[in-house]
Amino acid sequence: MVRYNSDEITVVTASPMASKKPEASKQRSACLIMLSGNNVGQVYRLRADETTIGRDDSSTIQLMDAGISRRHAKIQRLSDGGYRLFDAGSRNGTFANNHRLEGAHELQDGDKVQVGVMTILKFSYGDDLEASYAQRMYDAALRDDLTGLFNRRYLNERLRSEFSFSRRHDRALSLLLIDLDHFKSVNDTYGHLKGDQVLRETAQRVADIIRVEDVLARYGGEEFCVVCRDTDLMNASILAERIRHQTATTPHLLASEELVVTVSIGGVAIPDPAINTPEQLVDAADEALYQAKASGRNCVITRRPSDHSGDPRAE
Repeated sequence: MVRYNSDEITVVTASPMASKKPEASKQRSACLIMLSGNNVGQVYRLRADETTIGRDDSSTIQLMDAGISRRHAKIQRLSDGGYRLFDAGSRNGTFANNHRLEGAHELQDGDKVQVGVMTILKFSYGDDLEASYAQRMYDAALRDDLTGLFNRRYLNERLRSEFSFSRRHDRALSLLLIDLDHFKSVNDTYGHLKGDQVLRETAQRVADIIRVEDVLARYGGEEFCVVCRDTDLMNASILAERIRHQTATTPHLLASEELVVTVSIGGVAIPDPAINTPEQLVDAADEALYQAKASGRNCVITRRPSDHSGDPRAE
């Protein structure tokens, strides 16, 4: 390695690594990388002295695999720069390199850690630059290039996870589908670059309204999707109306012209006796969106549990 300063060039020769564990004085960062389960490729940096893993909201790393306990496992950082893995009394156990833990396991670079049925993570030492690069690659794979929102792939994975969590804990979950009205005419009149501007600005306006914990994704074309945990239909309707009002009253500046582009929104929530899968949840929201379009656009239609016979309610 060559190190530069203003007065001289210093050449530092690194000695061969005697161990995969870094010296405490030259501590490199450690992380877990998702190999199997939800959000493959996600990087979890181990920055705290103790990192907890589980389904509980208080977990440092919250994972929604059905086989994961609320408090499943923990990782402790040692004074010598190493890390130890412990099971936290989980129902299905914690495994390191296919061996179920009976006590503490000192983690080595490349170890495979399994929690739950599907979730496998790789323990890895690396510097901050490597971890940042891996995180950027993960983000790039799950982000829409134009808007910067999550893409359809991430939405599908996250919706399955949130739907499972909602059903298991009997908690509300809502989904909004948002469609820009007459967007084709925007492209035809102003060109696709201006159309892209409208999409980006609309995405940002929606992002400014929703909560941090809500999931906003580009569903496709001029459609967006919002997934809201612990949100019943009434509160989802209020959120949808805020989004509709904001877009209807905030024009886009295209060259020297102001243009208002409205949205139509279809919303649905569970619990709903007619909805038993994430796909049915999306279908129900799509049906409500269709009704919003048919009702003249620039409006919100939500579907109550009693509406599963096909009678959505206009807001």
